[in-house]
Amino acid sequence: MSAARTDLVAFEEFMLAVLDEWGLPTDNIIVSAGDRHVLLKNTPDILSELKAEQLARSPYISKMILAGAAGLFDAALSYLWDETITQLRDRVADFDVAYFFDLAEADPARRASLQTRDDLSKINDAALLAAANKIQLLSDVAHQQLTHINYMRNHASAAHPNVEKLTGLKLADWLQTCIREVMQLKTRPVVAEIGRLLHNVKAATLAETELKNAATFFCKLPPEQANNLANGLFGIYTPPTADPHVLDNVRLLWPELWPFISEDTRRELGVKLARFRANADKDRADRAKELLELVDGGAAYLPESDRLVEIQETLEDLKRAHQGTNNFYNEPPVARRLRDVVGRHGEVPELLTGPYVATLVDAFLTNNHGPAWNAEPYYIELIKRFDGPQAAYALRSFAFQSIRPKLSGALAQAKWGELVALVAPKLTERGDRVMLELVRAFTGTPDKLSADTKIAAQLKIWREARGI
Repeated sequence: MSAARTDLVAFEEFMLAVLDEWGLPTDNIIVSAGDRHVLLKNTPDILSELKAEQLARSPYISKMILAGAAGLFDAALSYLWDETITQLRDRVADFDVAYFFDLAEADPARRASLQTRDDLSKINDAALLAAANKIQLLSDVAHQQLTHINYMRNHASAAHPNVEKLTGLKLADWLQTCIREVMQLKTRPVVAEIGRLLHNVKAATLAETELKNAATFFCKLPPEQANNLANGLFGIYTPPTADPHVLDNVRLLWPELWPFISEDTRRELGVKLARFRANADKDRADRAKELLELVDGGAAYLPESDRLVEIQETLEDLKRAHQGTNNFYNEPPVARRLRDVVGRHGEVPELLTGPYVATLVDAFLTNNHGPAWNAEPYYIELIKRFDGPQAAYALRSFAFQSIRPKLSGALAQAKWGELVALVAPKLTERGDRVMLELVRAFTGTPDKLSADTKIAAQLKIWREARGI
């Protein structure tokens, strides 16, 4: 038996004798001398991976080794985890703590209380690991390994009562994992690039070359990092205290980044805006809305209440443009805005289904002087996005007071045929299919459709069912 192991056995016998003399339990209190010897034998090689200055700043490793030498492996694991979390918080703070908080805490109310390095302690360990993995400070493998150690710390350490058995080899292995994945953490190039960009955005007005480099960089970002950067820029832009140059920088970068942001992240940004509203945080809500409205299609991710107002106002603008002079010139930008606020899925609040369909159909049928060529592609695109109920409204729009007079014109009659062809594939309800066949079989002009008794009867059934 080696001298070190002999000393461990002697210490164990002495301490157990003391405990017994004091009337305290001695069974399963400390691990065997053999396990302690395995831990202490492997520890010097593992610690050699750290530089001297790092070792000098790692007090919890000292406590871990002392607890392990005494046979208190559960306490040793707790100390190891304390060191790991402390150093991980330091790595996060060195990177960009505000960016980290934007990803770690989705609730704006709780996010407001997270500002400095000291506030990292308010993030529980599991959330800290998850957010560090999200920004790729921790790799996926490191996250999985550290999550396991955290689980064992919660179930087999002195942090909680337990009956789990720990071994010297496991403890040594976990020490090595924590050293390699956290204490020797090197920031990955893409993460470092994001960190530099965020720093530059906050430091001063970006030069044109920096903006061009950022746009090129966005093309090379992995999808999850593009999403993370979007959350970071969103978090920089929305505080009321943000400096003017920061706002300018984000506004310049945002349209370049937007195409690379996932659908889920876009929706999450809309949810954040809704939460600002719910928390009566008007300034942040207004800033968030600015960003979403800054980009093509961004308005589609506004909260339902905002979208309802936005769509309603756009429909009114489209009516004015269509009915006014110079409509060929005035309609296209409004039509494009309507497409953007409705979104690529054609989602419109149910309250606006009737007005939305009526306004769109009215514009599509033209003013009988000619189509607004640059607006018509938007109308067709939006009609193609109709869902079943919207298509059902469009099929029956010949009876709308705003539409019927227009259908006496030759151009509008031709466009009516195009409209029916566009909505026909979307009609799946039995009543809608019956109406479609009646409309197709009608031999008169579309302005006379309401006078057909069979069509009028079907129209009445449909209206009564909807309380129209």
